[in-house]
Amino acid sequence: MPDMEPFEVRELRYFVAVAEELSFSRAAERLGMAQPPLSRAIRQMERRLGADLFRRDSHRVYLTELGVSLLDHAREAVDAVQAVSRRASRAAQTTPSLVATAKPGIATEILRHVVREFESLAGAPRVEIVVSGFREQTTMVRDGRADVAVLGSPFERKGIEVEVLAIHPRVVALPADHPLTERRRLTCADLQGEPMPIWAKSSPSDIAYSSGRDRGSAIAADEGPVAGPTVSDPAQLLEVVSLGQAIALIPAWLAERNPRPDIVYAPVLDASPYSTVIAWPEGARAQHVARFVRTATELYVPREVHA
Repeated sequence: MPDMEPFEVRELRYFVAVAEELSFSRAAERLGMAQPPLSRAIRQMERRLGADLFRRDSHRVYLTELGVSLLDHAREAVDAVQAVSRRASRAAQTTPSLVATAKPGIATEILRHVVREFESLAGAPRVEIVVSGFREQTTMVRDGRADVAVLGSPFERKGIEVEVLAIHPRVVALPADHPLTERRRLTCADLQGEPMPIWAKSSPSDIAYSSGRDRGSAIAADEGPVAGPTVSDPAQLLEVVSLGQAIALIPAWLAERNPRPDIVYAPVLDASPYSTVIAWPEGARAQHVARFVRTATELYVPREVHA
């Protein structure tokens, strides 16, 4: 049987858009094109495969088993091509630049410190700092929008390499009138059965970490936490706790920066720590990226910071 003609990157972009939106009209809007040519392109892909990527009815579009299996590979291919284009464009500039990203908080503070030190080195390129949102950093490194990122636990390791810069213990944030505030020693098992906030876009492993059911806990990860409200930033999380809607495991540094009369912070003896890391693309060989990483690791010798 002859090999099938390879998909074009354009076709994979179309497929990913429809797979993520589960709507041809929304995907077409996202791609900035009309719906009919998008539908034709997907049908052409299916004809070449000899199988359907999507099931369609009058109410919805959903992925077939083949479509599900193709999606991750298609994303990786699209990200890889975008990454090559973006990094080549930056390297071709008259004055080469490096893009570094982090979310607000301790990560941006560390990043600013590293950038100041890096830019003081002879021949170092200009660094553009991009403040990114929750869970955006690893995607930006993989698809080339950023060359390096400072991020914290938990994070997806796929497609990136990391070096640890700092390790912080985690504490539990409790409403001031919660019965657990009377306990002098707490473990993850003591938190079982309590509602905990769910971070937006969390994977099962993220939820296990956030609830103390990861490898650092004696509680089995598959037991599952009691789901509290969904949150998207630390300020929202602390408000949820203060209102008595949930308790939360948080980095000790976040507790230290947010003393409040309506929240009590308590150590949790067996909670796995919060790590802050520097991340860069897997297999990257660019000298300025390696130099930036080396600057970061020389400034921040990884050690556990006790609460």
